[in-house]
Amino acid sequence: MFALVGILLVFGMVFGGYLGSGGTMGIILKALPFEIVMIGGAAIGGFILGNDSGTVKATGRDMGRIFKGVKWAPDDYRDLLCLMFELIWLSKQNPVAVEEHIEAPNDSSIFSRYPKLQADSDVMELICDTLRAASMNYDDPHQVEEVLDKRLDARKHHALHTSHAVQVVADALPALGIVAAVLGIIKTMGSIDEPPEILGAMIGGALTGTFLGVFLAYGFVGPIAGRMRAIVEEDDHFYQLIREVMIANLHSHPANICIEVGRQNAPHHYRPDFSDLEAAMRELKKNAA
Repeated sequence: MFALVGILLVFGMVFGGYLGSGGTMGIILKALPFEIVMIGGAAIGGFILGNDSGTVKATGRDMGRIFKGVKWAPDDYRDLLCLMFELIWLSKQNPVAVEEHIEAPNDSSIFSRYPKLQADSDVMELICDTLRAASMNYDDPHQVEEVLDKRLDARKHHALHTSHAVQVVADALPALGIVAAVLGIIKTMGSIDEPPEILGAMIGGALTGTFLGVFLAYGFVGPIAGRMRAIVEEDDHFYQLIREVMIANLHSHPANICIEVGRQNAPHHYRPDFSDLEAAMRELKKNAA
């Protein structure tokens, strides 16, 4: 919704101000289709040239997220903490019993209570692999912590790749607009013997290329890249929370303390209420008893 409001404001303020100042759309509309072909075509071609097919497909998917927003909602943070509490509490009560859950999470009765989390491979692998490492009795928990940090850094770097690719296009658009404008000037110079009113229209059409390149770069493509990056960074808090809880568990803290460490590290606008989470954990322990 907010993305749509932003698009409408960009168009409304730019062209509304232009028309309000006495400008006319005739020259722009006449030149626009050809400028879009040159600038847009070159931008898309350069994007395809600079990226592999996987990145091109992922970019289309990630651009759709600017309308959907972040993946993880406050209820998902609460579910994640409840899931990890169940697993950690069970691992401390019966280390053998937890193995069937982390070895086959798709068939686990615990994981199946949280279908959205179960469907995310990154969440499943982070939790299961770290619990598996904990069961191997690492002498130094910092070894697992270092592995987790590298893994999370690699996941975030990969997730940010599409926003970087779109930002490269945004950076190139003003220059492509200049290219289109120069071609328009070349065309105009070939008709230098035409009357001033015709030359003026041709120069105006050429300058439309410069306008379009800058307008698209700073009004649309740049903000889209920034929003894509912001969504990745916002969702990364979810995976960092897993790290905090798992590291606390590796240091042999009680299950409820591990969960409180995670809760405290959740962003404020996603952080579950302490009393509600405590009541949920008591209910889980009661049902497991």
